[in-house]
Amino acid sequence: MCNRYVAPNEADMERLFHVGARNPFPWKPHVFPRAAGPFIRRARDDMGYARELVVGQWGLVPWFAKTAKLTYSTNNARSEELSEKATFRDPWKRGQRCIIPALSFDEPNWETGRNVWWTFRRADGAPWGLAGLWNTWTDKSTGERMESYTMLTINADQHPLMRRMHKPDNKLPPDQQDKRSVVPLEQVDWDCWLAGTVEEARSLLRLAPVEIFMAAPAEESAL
Repeated sequence: MCNRYVAPNEADMERLFHVGARNPFPWKPHVFPRAAGPFIRRARDDMGYARELVVGQWGLVPWFAKTAKLTYSTNNARSEELSEKATFRDPWKRGQRCIIPALSFDEPNWETGRNVWWTFRRADGAPWGLAGLWNTWTDKSTGERMESYTMLTINADQHPLMRRMHKPDNKLPPDQQDKRSVVPLEQVDWDCWLAGTVEEARSLLRLAPVEIFMAAPAEESAL
């Protein structure tokens, strides 16, 4: 599961995703669960196809929530459960998919017996485009609308790098740990992810090759 990442600035977002300067307010570069972050989705008011930049809460608020302050975590969603889990089922079925831009993201590594945060960047220097879902929640008492999103994850027990992250469960064998990875999308697949069918989108839910990752402990990565 991913619980912190660094978002690009506004100018980089506009250049990379070809969206206009329409964001409602700026965001802090370091994004944590329930903080505001930027995401890209298919433009809701365009009859054809266009992308729009949206700022919302990192932690999806489902339509049935009575309040935006949830008692459970929704910043990550297991991709294997999207069709069944009530929180994410409707956004997945309706094609409410988004791309979460990130310069880097962090994951905990417990190989030393303690938590050492690792930072992950793309080896080619480009920002990540991570797979996500979005939702617009309406407060029934006030009519206020709130944008929110979640970051998708996939099992990484067989991935040579991502399986090293997160605290292991000593009761389970190495191939049944359910280690998780975010789902990086390549630029050539962005339009399909945003506008394709559910089945086309499902085909993009896969682990990324280890060669595209540049990863190191956070202290070393900052040097």
